[in-house]
Parts: sequence; structure tokens; C-alpha cells
Amino acid sequence: MPESKVSEPLLLSTDVLVIGGGPAATWAALSAREAGADVVLVDKGYCGTSGTTAPAGTGVWYVAPDPEARAKAKASREELGGFLADHAWMDGVLEQTWTNMNRLAVAGRYPFPVDPETGRQIRTGVQGPEYMRRMRAWVRRAGVTIFDHSPALELLTDASGQVRGAAGYHRHEDRDYRITAGSVVLASGGCAFLSKALGTDVNTGDGALMAAEVGAQFSGMEFSNAYGIVPKGSTITKTAYYGFATFFHEDGRVLEGAGSLRGRSQIARALLHEKVFAQLDRADTTQQQQMRIGQPNFFLQFDRRGIDPFTQRFEVDLLAEGTVRGTGGLDVIDRTCATTVPGLFAAGDAATRERICGGFTGGGSHNSAWAMSSGTWAGRGAAQFALHAGRVGHREVFGAGRVGLRPSGVGASLTAAEVVAAAQTELLPFDKNYIREGNRVSPALAQLDALWEATSAGLGGTGIERVRARQAAAITAVGRWMYESALARTESRGMSKRDDFPELDPGQHHHILTGGLDAVWTKPAPVAA
Repeated sequence: MPESKVSEPLLLSTDVLVIGGGPAATWAALSAREAGADVVLVDKGYCGTSGTTAPAGTGVWYVAPDPEARAKAKASREELGGFLADHAWMDGVLEQTWTNMNRLAVAGRYPFPVDPETGRQIRTGVQGPEYMRRMRAWVRRAGVTIFDHSPALELLTDASGQVRGAAGYHRHEDRDYRITAGSVVLASGGCAFLSKALGTDVNTGDGALMAAEVGAQFSGMEFSNAYGIVPKGSTITKTAYYGFATFFHEDGRVLEGAGSLRGRSQIARALLHEKVFAQLDRADTTQQQQMRIGQPNFFLQFDRRGIDPFTQRFEVDLLAEGTVRGTGGLDVIDRTCATTVPGLFAAGDAATRERICGGFTGGGSHNSAWAMSSGTWAGRGAAQFALHAGRVGHREVFGAGRVGLRPSGVGASLTAAEVVAAAQTELLPFDKNYIREGNRVSPALAQLDALWEATSAGLGGTGIERVRARQAAAITAVGRWMYESALARTESRGMSKRDDFPELDPGQHHHILTGGLDAVWTKPAPVAA
């Protein structure tokens, strides 16, 4: 690796540091700035284009402030989520989302389509590319400093353990940076294990690893086994459209019980020993037109192949989406989205979505609403905390990063690619992660534990290799928290289904917290009344 072009790191100070570049991060940055804080945002990619929202359209959980409509909206997924959601949090998200979508239309200048019959804007969804382009412009107008292609590598803490910023790497300048701050918002997305699902290559759990290194805990990590339906060889996991599909065995028979919202596991079981096909044959002409307008990139792949998905069958596969479409993440303790570590806040997919979804969610809708709502709350809470705590000097903080940055062994003996490949062997197969059974999950976890030990001792690097090393370590860490939590929940609830415990157990109506690095722990936590 050539030496850095600039030997000295860039040293900066701010009130609030936001890590991430998607909807949660941009709403957090905007909210913190509006609360009077100086804000710096660092993104692993290019803020406004990286992540899962930017490449596609998405629905939003946008419900008018009508008590009956909102009660119906809250009830729609309670059973699917295993009755773990919190009505107070759901009420808050519905109200904040209503406010934010209306702000997006006016202050954010988003061009929502207009209903020709009523003349009113339709604000139940957004086109990702335009949405994130507008958010980037809005954030910059507000005075937020953005550093693109600048992945954070570790959090900085002071002597008391309070989070005080982050250190990272400017890729284009080949230069390190250290940014001290009064508080940090982690809005770095979830972890999809580098499965190649659309937009998820930046979602490798980096924020989760950094948070664990300063002692943060997680909740709902057993609900991290989301898999999206894709045409074979594709990356576009727009599973909602498969609600209009019929699924078929390789020999042409209908695959009974298969579906997108319910029955995805039947597709996974079939894929273990045969090809599976789908056809969107339950969409009428009007629905077909609406689908093409709503998700044009979904149909581009078929048009290029000369396939009409409404009249022809096509082969399908499943791609892991982990915590990006699951609900597990950093535990947040109040409506400021503060974590259990002082000075550290979490938003979007980096935070647990159990508060509004329980143990089940999908793409868009609740996820989009959670991103903008939790981002708003985290930004505001981080600003209040930072303006009270004040800033610190660079000599008063310490880097908390370890695995992938500071190997404990003598001489790095592993590469990031080797670690990722070994982790994916345990995390991607359907019969280990999706169709779960204790005698399959336990050996997979044992392999990940051994991999973590080897990674701790022998994975490191310089320059860009540190970024890859941290990604590999984070994927391994997330997998361990996920499997430990899955083994602790000896029942089937939400998306965490167990073949060896197929029924829901009323005695396990609780959350499962987890954390730790070398020694992973789990414990139950009560559900809000």
C-alpha cells in the first residue's frame, strides 16, 4: 500500500457529528442544525446516492391524523410483529412522519404527484433518487458540513466514557481524520452481510461495531433474518410487488403456501432442492400501470431480458437483507433516541425498529417513517446534549476501535476478503439463518465465534484496507449477536421462526437484549405495557 499523500490527519471539532448519509442521517443533521448546533456529516459513500433508499421508490407510513385511521394503521402489523410494538412510539412516529412529509413538500421542495380528482398532493411515498437529492440540498442549505466518501472507523471517547466524536478515513484524499464532537448520531444503516441486495454494499454493520466497542447494547437482533425476493441473478429486492405473484415449482405446479408477506419461508425451503418461478399474474391492468410508475427500476431488468412478468414466469431467488429489512439494532432508551452510552444517539436502520414494528417489517413504509422520525428525534436530542456538554480538545479523547484496526496478534495473518467469505458461509444460507433450528444455528455460531477470535488477533491493514477490515469484523459481530439472540428465543415470533420451537410462547413475550464483543451476552427485557 503506498504511503498517504497527506501524512497528518485532518483535525476538526463540531457540536454534533452524524455518521451516515441516508434518510435518517440527513433528517438528523437537519434537525440538529435547526436546534442550534454546528453539524458535520460523514458518509461512507456519497450522501444522497448511497444506501437502500436512494436507488428506488419507497412507500411511507403516512397516515392522516384521524384516530380511526391511525388505530387501523397501528393494528395492521401487531400480530405479524409478535405483539412487541409500543403504541406510544407508534403514535409518535405517525405524527412525526405526517409533519416531516409535509415539511418535505414545502421546505424540502419535493415534487409530490398530484391527485387529478382532488388536486391534492399524494404524499404516501417517495422516489428514492429524487428524495435523497432533495435531502442533500436541504441539508447543505441549512449549513451542515458534508464529507463524502469518508467512512468512520471508530468512535472517540473521553476519560469518563462519554462518546466525543469519531475517527475515519477520507478515501479520495487518502487521509485520516479525527472529528471531536459534543455528541454523535449513528445513522449508518443496518447490516446485509454484503449479500449484494440493491443499495446494501455500504450496510455492513460498521456503526453497530463501533457502538459495541463503547459498551452500547442491542435489542431484537433475532429479528435480523430478512430475505428479499429477487429475479434470479438480480439485486432488486422489491418484495412488495410479489404480493401480486403466484409461485411455481420447477415442474410447473403451484408452490402452495408461498407468498411475499406470508409464506416466504416456503420459497426458501423449495430453493434448497429445486428452482422456483414466479409470475405477477394477479395484478389487473390498472395495477400493472401503477406498478410501472411506482417502481420503474423493478421492470427495467425484465424489459432488458425481454420478459413480461405479468404474463410470463421467471426464476426467483432470495437475498439476505439482515437488519436492513429486519428490526434489530441499537437499543434506544427514550424519545431522543439516546443509546445506553452517554453522548451516543442512534437512528434509522442502525437503531432497533421493534418500537413500531415488533419482530417483523419489510421494505419501505414503516422503515421509511422510522428513518425520518428517529432521525429527527436523534438530531434534536444530540444537539441538546452537545450544547450542554460542550466540546473537547483532541488530546482529551481516545479511539475505541480494536478489531480490524489494532490486531492483538503479531503481524496480520488474515485478509478482509477471507473473513467476509467465512462469515457469509454461516450467515447467508437459508437453512442456517432463515429456516432456523437449534442444531444448525449453534454450529454456525460456534464457527463465527472462532472466526471472531482469529479476526481479533490477525486482521488489520492500512489505508483503505482498514475500511474493509472493519466491515469484515462488523459483519462477523452482527452475526454473533443475531444468532445468540435467536438461540435465546426458543419460540417462533415475528420473523424469527424456529423449526424446533414452531409455536409462539406467551411466556416469552419480551424483548431480548444483547451485546459484548469477545463474550456475547443476552438477557430478556419487558415489553412496554
